[in-house]
Amino acid sequence: MDTASTITQHIVTLGVRGLTFSEVVAVARDGAPVRLAEDALAAMAESRAVIEALASDTRPHYGVSTGFGALADKQIPVELRGQLQRSLIRSHAAGSGPEVEREVVRALMLLRLSTLATGRTGVRPVVAETYAAALNAGITPWVAEYGSLGCSGDLAPLAHCALAMLGEGDVRDARGVLVPASAALQAAGIEPLVLREKEGLALINGTDGMLGMLVLAITDLRALVTTADLAAAMSVEGLTGTDAVFAADLQALRPHPGQRDSAANMRAVLAGSPMISKPQGFTRVQDAYSLRCAPQVHGAVRDTIEHAATVANRELASAIDNPVVTPDGRVESNGNFHGAPIGYVLDFLAIVTADLASMSERRTDRFLDVSRNHGLNAFLADDPGVDSGHMIAQYTQAGIVSELKRLAAPASVDSIPSSAMQEDHVSMGWSAARKLRKSIDGVGRVIAIELLTAARAMDLRAPVIPSPVSSAVLRRLRTAVPGPGTDRYLAPDIAAAHSMVLDGSLLAAAASVVSEAGGELV
Repeated sequence: MDTASTITQHIVTLGVRGLTFSEVVAVARDGAPVRLAEDALAAMAESRAVIEALASDTRPHYGVSTGFGALADKQIPVELRGQLQRSLIRSHAAGSGPEVEREVVRALMLLRLSTLATGRTGVRPVVAETYAAALNAGITPWVAEYGSLGCSGDLAPLAHCALAMLGEGDVRDARGVLVPASAALQAAGIEPLVLREKEGLALINGTDGMLGMLVLAITDLRALVTTADLAAAMSVEGLTGTDAVFAADLQALRPHPGQRDSAANMRAVLAGSPMISKPQGFTRVQDAYSLRCAPQVHGAVRDTIEHAATVANRELASAIDNPVVTPDGRVESNGNFHGAPIGYVLDFLAIVTADLASMSERRTDRFLDVSRNHGLNAFLADDPGVDSGHMIAQYTQAGIVSELKRLAAPASVDSIPSSAMQEDHVSMGWSAARKLRKSIDGVGRVIAIELLTAARAMDLRAPVIPSPVSSAVLRRLRTAVPGPGTDRYLAPDIAAAHSMVLDGSLLAAAASVVSEAGGELV
């Protein structure tokens, strides 16, 4: 295949349809270029004609010839309507706090652009073209942590993006350097926007920030829950547990799809292991819940993720703005900007993320206790007393898990009124998304420590060897983390294991062996 064809395949095209998860991730994380489809340009031109027809109407039309929010009753003279839109953006670009991550800002811009491309917002095509050009030039507006209540849109974050397209405020250029927006646009050959009726409002009235973070979170959690299945199976193995409870016919008695998939993953990892117990009848006391019930808990996490994905896909197919231009040419106010559907599932995900980490920490703890680890040294130490082994690695897990439990408290029940009680119920979806990102970072670290601990236990059981899948994971881990021995500086080992969880290399090592046997990890 020639280079030109390859590049074309990676361009994300925005039409009147919604985006997919992979398209959002490609643009947000991988910097994929975007283009506007002809149907989108035509739809925008058509709806813009509706707005321009209303601009000269003597009757008030919200966002076209009136103020906003609690000031919606104020009629704005024609000569001040451009200033109205600029003032809206400048006043709403009121964020404060740490800078938001580049991938989040790119996702936010892309999703706002996607709504513009539906033709339901009434903006001119040039507005969408400017956003597309900025994304393609690698220009990332400076956006702050605080400023969105998740209702009437992610107002402050979106306003900071819009402000940059006006040539005001600061941005990160393609090299990541903080520069004035005017300089970045000029360097990229992009003309700053001059807003007209309705356009400022259309740029900030969306759920794009919380939705972008939801899509990124689901993408990460899908990989992490499979990695947790791998870690749980290796813990069962390292603790010489049994795989009998993971049998497909037992799982079918409770036919939750997530449970089925997690159990199948664990069976695949444990296949052919000389380490696991093969009970005949009831000759061995049952394994602890953190081992035996891993498919049930991990599976419930999976099902929650897929429910969240259903909500996210509906939102990706939505045109969120207020007012909107309907397909039959009406301009109607509405409440579709309310972030409740997204806020709820963001909170659900924070809950299951905390529980996934909690169960992982409990499995790790079993390895360290001589009364429960079936013949291993205390704390997996080389010389207990002289050495501490993984004692404090579990402390690190415990600290993270406790933090994740605090982050699991829902943001979406904490509505706070604003805009002189016009916006008297808000979703707090942006806040739910921000804390979920911290939770996902934490659970990845907890799973990494479990994998590190299970691997150490397996090495300590030599000459008995683990399953072919676990052996492949061990080999990959040992390329960066040495095997058991006297105590050494442990933080780099944890960091290396965490890096392999994030880049998927441990999961890939497992998946390659499963694939050779004719199966797959899901």
